[in-house]
Amino acid sequence: MHIEFLRFSPDDVEPLVNFLTEEEWPFHAGTQDRETVKRRAVEGLYDNEETRTFWVLVNGERAGLVKLQDLADDTPMFDLRVRQAWRGRGIGTEAVAWLTDHLFTELPDIMRIEGTTRQDNHAMRAVFRKSGYAKESHYREAWPGPDGIRHDSIGYAILRRDWLSGTVTPPDWEDELVSPDE
Repeated sequence: MHIEFLRFSPDDVEPLVNFLTEEEWPFHAGTQDRETVKRRAVEGLYDNEETRTFWVLVNGERAGLVKLQDLADDTPMFDLRVRQAWRGRGIGTEAVAWLTDHLFTELPDIMRIEGTTRQDNHAMRAVFRKSGYAKESHYREAWPGPDGIRHDSIGYAILRRDWLSGTVTPPDWEDELVSPDE
C-alpha cells in the first residue's frame, strides 16, 4: 500500500465537496451540506495562511483528508478524516505520523500539536497513543452529536521535545493540592 500526501488546490473544490458530503462522519461536528462546504472551499478556508489541507492518497485514490489549522499559532491543531472503505488499515496512524513530522519540520516555531476527538472514537484515540500524543484534557459532555446526545471530548497533544526524543511526557494529573479543610 503506497500512501502519499497531496496539498489541496483550488481545482479540488468539487472532489472536496463530494468527499465531505458523500460519507458519514460520525465523529465529526459541523455542517456537511454541499453548499456550505463549497462556499468555504471557494472562500479559501481549506488553504490559506493559517490552514492547509492535504489529500491522503492510497495507491492514487483519495482515501482521506488532513486539515492543518491554526498554523500562525505555536500550537496548531488538525482534523483527520479517513473514508469508511479505508478505515482499519493503519492509514490514520500513517497520516498522524506524517502531519506531525511535517508540522515540526516545516514550522520550526511550533512547540506542540493538538488534536481532539470524541470519547467513543476508540480508533482515533488509539492512533493518538501510537503516535506519541499524550492525553491532556477530558471535557465532559462538551461535544454535541448530530443525534442530540452530548459526548465527552478528549484532547491529545505532542510536544516538540517529546517528538525529538521519541518519548511521551504525560501531564501531572495529581497536581491539585488538597487542604485538610476540604
